[in-house]
Amino acid sequence: MLRVIPILLLAAIFSLSQTPNEQALITVRQLDRNQSINGQLPTLPASEHLYRAEIYSSNRLFSEARKHWQKILDNYPQDETVMPKTLFGIARSYMWEKDYEKAIFYFDKLVRDYAYTKEGREGLAFKGASLVRLSRHNEAAQVYEQYIRMFPFGERIESSHLNLIDALREAKRYEEAKYWIEQTTKRFSGLPTEINALHADLRMQIYRENWEEAIKVANKLLTLNRFKDSMTSPEEVLYLKALALDKSGRKSEAMQIYSSILNSPSYFSELAQKKLNIRGNTKLSKIKKSSNSISEFPTPYRIEVTRNAKLQKVDPRFILAIMKQESQFKPSARSPVGARGLLQINYETALKYKDNAGYPNLQPEDLYKPEINIKIATIYIAKLFKEFADFYEAVAASYNGGEDNAMRWLNRSNPRDAGVFIAEIGFAETKNYVLKVMNNYRIYKDLYDENLNRK
Repeated sequence: MLRVIPILLLAAIFSLSQTPNEQALITVRQLDRNQSINGQLPTLPASEHLYRAEIYSSNRLFSEARKHWQKILDNYPQDETVMPKTLFGIARSYMWEKDYEKAIFYFDKLVRDYAYTKEGREGLAFKGASLVRLSRHNEAAQVYEQYIRMFPFGERIESSHLNLIDALREAKRYEEAKYWIEQTTKRFSGLPTEINALHADLRMQIYRENWEEAIKVANKLLTLNRFKDSMTSPEEVLYLKALALDKSGRKSEAMQIYSSILNSPSYFSELAQKKLNIRGNTKLSKIKKSSNSISEFPTPYRIEVTRNAKLQKVDPRFILAIMKQESQFKPSARSPVGARGLLQINYETALKYKDNAGYPNLQPEDLYKPEINIKIATIYIAKLFKEFADFYEAVAASYNGGEDNAMRWLNRSNPRDAGVFIAEIGFAETKNYVLKVMNNYRIYKDLYDENLNRK
């Protein structure tokens, strides 16, 4: 008789409220091997299939997850307790794999059959995101407007307004984008979303080279001075205003604003230094002299980092800058989405480079080994440098937010300026990540040479 381990027993091994761990994955894989007949999964209770699918999905093993979701589709198509999560899981798995057409197919079915569940609302929002990644901006705008109309108090109502603005802009429907900027600032007056909508306007005006209008929007943002919890900062807005002033021929005013942010602790002070053609940096000099600098910015795994960095023609200081942000140099680090080790590589990403790295039989747990993790991640980072033409900020953005997203933000950057690119990053997590990595990199460059010897 087929023995099914109850969900509560599995939950004792791994709580659903916690990040999936290797033991949960090992347990589920062992169950599947033992219970399969001629390589085919048995039919289990719907909740059991859903649980195992979520374990696989949390470890980014999507093909294994879809086998269990498919069992639900085949055997429990009327079970409303599991179908919304199943359809959402399948769609998101394809989205993670960048198979956006398949993702949209399942999001459509989810929205059609279960629109007023949380998964249905999420599915509609993610359908818009999938369309954006296919550069189908007109359709994406229609979906975001549909969300606003159907779910005026939905969980993603604020982001739907902002995504609608960007989708209309990318579709070159600028007047409609301006209309929705006005609607968004009115509805969310006094909230961070108001600032984010004005920030979208500023980015759009810079992209269109409407310099005087960009200056006006920047002034409005600076006058409101409510940047907390928004996607921008005073220093970023000042930098963009200075850029617009410079482009409009008001160079002396631009230089004054660049000078005003020169000594701020933000990333934009570094960019202002370059605009002013100032060599050296007093802020970094102070960091260099600090007795805590080496302890805060160490060079662990120096041999492995320098060897692989030189082999791939990547600056080892940039590898350490990412490593510091990703794991704080902890080889056992693991993220909620299954990224592992020092440089937080996902197993699905590692599989693309395992043969080149010399690990044809790579297993997920191997990514906790420093040498393997560093070697595979450095090959991947070198590939990103080629793809983004040595644009460090774009490489960092891609490492965190995905290559397709980074390329989209880069294509929206006009002019092709590091500060403009940073402003165009659409995910708060990725934007903060890039700022931290770039600051780490600048400090590492100040403290160490390219062989990681102390200066």
